Amino acid sequence: MSTTLLLGLIGDHIAASSSPKLHRFAGAQAGIEVRYDLLVPQEMGRSWDEIFASLPALGYRGTNITYPYKELVVPQLTIEDPLVQAMGACNTVRFDSDGPRGFNTDYTGFIRAYRTIRGEAAPGPVLMVGTGGVGRAVAFGLLALGAPEIRLVDRDRAKAEALARVLRSTRPDTEIRVEDDAASAASGAEGLINCTPLGMSGRGGTPLARAAMEGAQWAFDAVYTPRETEFMQSAEALGLVRISGWELFFYQGVDAWRIFSGKDVDEPPLRTALGG
Repeated sequence: MSTTLLLGLIGDHIAASSSPKLHRFAGAQAGIEVRYDLLVPQEMGRSWDEIFASLPALGYRGTNITYPYKELVVPQLTIEDPLVQAMGACNTVRFDSDGPRGFNTDYTGFIRAYRTIRGEAAPGPVLMVGTGGVGRAVAFGLLALGAPEIRLVDRDRAKAEALARVLRSTRPDTEIRVEDDAASAASGAEGLINCTPLGMSGRGGTPLARAAMEGAQWAFDAVYTPRETEFMQSAEALGLVRISGWELFFYQGVDAWRIFSGKDVDEPPLRTALGG
């Protein structure tokens, strides 16, 4: 019986992803040979859903899903966790005998990343720019962390309003606001979060000018390739506590590995091997 575990990642702009390395290292710890493929629709000349549908027959045990497909994949999945159903986004899919099952390790990964850097410190009022797949998971993480106020900004206001409705129904005592301008919405916020693709390798940019970040206490960037985005550099220059997207990447990957393989990992050497 082969011990090779076939995994993948479906997404755009993922050439610099460290996910293959994470899962191969985790596999080495467990004595499992891992093949982890980067599946980029544009490069493969196929739609993302065609690629997704083909994976079980090709022997894949599971796949991660990243921008911009985390919400689009949901209708094709069985999702048992009601919290993940409410999020409406999945970043981890396991192919079981009765079909694909969806999970969201961005949610658990963000909470663990926050606690790793800030401990038990309360988030305070938070501005989050970007309400797509990772944004939905992070917003639910903010609810779990006890944020008293979450301000949502997205260039697609309808998307932000839809997330706001779900958050309000989940936690009615949390103030949820939808704003149009990120710079003005940052005023008085203790936490600043980028959940847009701005800053990714091949895209660049930042959701907030440095001047708009003044007065905050901490910042989180979901982008982790590169680690030093313009947003993170501005946070450092202003003395904000920084939570790198790499921390989210690490913890979501560890949780995804457990879902794919059923095996735990020894986190400190895995972190060291990945340069964390």
